[in-house]
Amino acid sequence: MQKRFVAVAGNIGAGKTELVHFLCKKYGLTPFFEPNDTNPYLQDFYADMKVWAFRSQIYFLSHKFRLHRTLMDAASTVVQDRTIYEDAEIFARNLHDQGFIDTRDYRTYRELYESVCRALAPPDLMIFLKCPVRTLRKRIAGRGRAMEAAIPTSYLSGLNKLYDDWRARYDLSPVIELPTDRLDYLTDIVDRLDLFKQIERYL
Repeated sequence: MQKRFVAVAGNIGAGKTELVHFLCKKYGLTPFFEPNDTNPYLQDFYADMKVWAFRSQIYFLSHKFRLHRTLMDAASTVVQDRTIYEDAEIFARNLHDQGFIDTRDYRTYRELYESVCRALAPPDLMIFLKCPVRTLRKRIAGRGRAMEAAIPTSYLSGLNKLYDDWRARYDLSPVIELPTDRLDYLTDIVDRLDLFKQIERYL
């Protein structure tokens, strides 16, 4: 297999981690996951978004920059759970729109993000997961993460709208779009073969 950089994008609860594990098992890829466990601001952020939003997003941006550079230099095909683009185009933008990051801090953040992006090669393939809010809420409740329990439905809805807007503008690499509320590639052989057929065009 020729070396490739595959990215998996999607809202909270859309099925990114599940898909990454599935692709790694099928194709022997090397996985890289969202650094939630290492973010020292995350618990404080969920408790008080206005105070901690900017600092939390700066942490994610710096961590994702280093991670993306590692993926660019990897010797084998890799797959990433959530990209640096989502941090800026979805989460930081949403926090600014909701008033949790003020305009001055957001402008500084965007300038840094745009400089970072110029130093990065994009993924070879973006897999974009679409999922309605009702299904997202059910999955979030099912996995029982304490920090996610209080996420409002309006917050998830806002993220979904921003994901759709970003998806319409994204042109850095080929995109496979998967409606994960209707696909069952873990147990349904037809869905699984269709997924393999789409992905193997690029791997």
